[in-house]
Amino acid sequence: MRITSNLFILLFLLQAPVAFTQEVGIEDYTQEIAGSDLIIEMVSIPKGTFTMGSPNDETYHNKDEAPSHKVTIDAFLMSKYEITWDLYNLFLNRAIDTVENTTKSSQVEVEIDAVSGATIPYVDMSLGMGTGEGLPVANVTHHAASKFCEWLSAKTGHFYRLPTEAEWEYAARAGTTAAFHFGDDEEMLGEYAWYYENSEDTYHKVGQKKPNPWGLYDMYGNVAEWTLDQYLPQTYKTRKAISNNPVVFPVKEYPRSVRGGSYYDDARYLRSAARLGSTENWKMRDPQFPKSKWWNTDAPFVGFRIVRVITPPKESDYKKYWGSKAP
Repeated sequence: MRITSNLFILLFLLQAPVAFTQEVGIEDYTQEIAGSDLIIEMVSIPKGTFTMGSPNDETYHNKDEAPSHKVTIDAFLMSKYEITWDLYNLFLNRAIDTVENTTKSSQVEVEIDAVSGATIPYVDMSLGMGTGEGLPVANVTHHAASKFCEWLSAKTGHFYRLPTEAEWEYAARAGTTAAFHFGDDEEMLGEYAWYYENSEDTYHKVGQKKPNPWGLYDMYGNVAEWTLDQYLPQTYKTRKAISNNPVVFPVKEYPRSVRGGSYYDDARYLRSAARLGSTENWKMRDPQFPKSKWWNTDAPFVGFRIVRVITPPKESDYKKYWGSKAP
């Protein structure tokens, strides 16, 4: 009887789900930050396959969204909200770097004092829209957003980075296929997004609108969001019939891919498939030479959110995700 019971237990354990594997998915969790009361809520995004891009007959369809193609995405976690000024200021000020994290993961080993620190802004980078609690950080460069991810990884021991374009669109669609996750009727957009029609020309505190079906807020509007990828208008034409976790690693500063549209944009730029590439004009008023690696002066409509992957890349590949260590 004991042998039979032990065999039953063994068979049960072999068949039971394994926590934090890409095959069975992962659970939502809250990332605490040692030395701060601030947290980052992370939402579980399941593994799946979706159609990336938009069909030719979608209203506002653009050439860089074609052809539509199948993409398979592994499970990952994405921040429920856009990264806020109060969170970004932890990285900017670096006052909590030396606070010990007693629950630090050993998933990734990065020395926090080796992470490049951002320069203190010399003007109000919010351009008068505010940097108070809950407001999305903006006017940060792709480099700055990536270094925040590196700093957070060093602080927590988990591997954080910007989402790829494919991950971002997959998460924004949340299992849907229309222009927006709620359908094609842009009259409903105001329920889910701050954009040109309702924003009064300013970003707003995160999480005030309805979330998408996977529990993510402000995927449309408020501030547009950096992704990991280099922006290439023709990239979809080079993809296989089904692509697995595609990414175009950046090789030059411009253009980088931005998604989701902002408080400044019309509905057409907030569609799940809509793509935008960064430009040098986003630093037009920067008087420095060379211009800042950390701050834009003319892109208060661009911020970011983060993802965590369960299986981190090799240490030799960190540079692909976080950029160089140069200041």
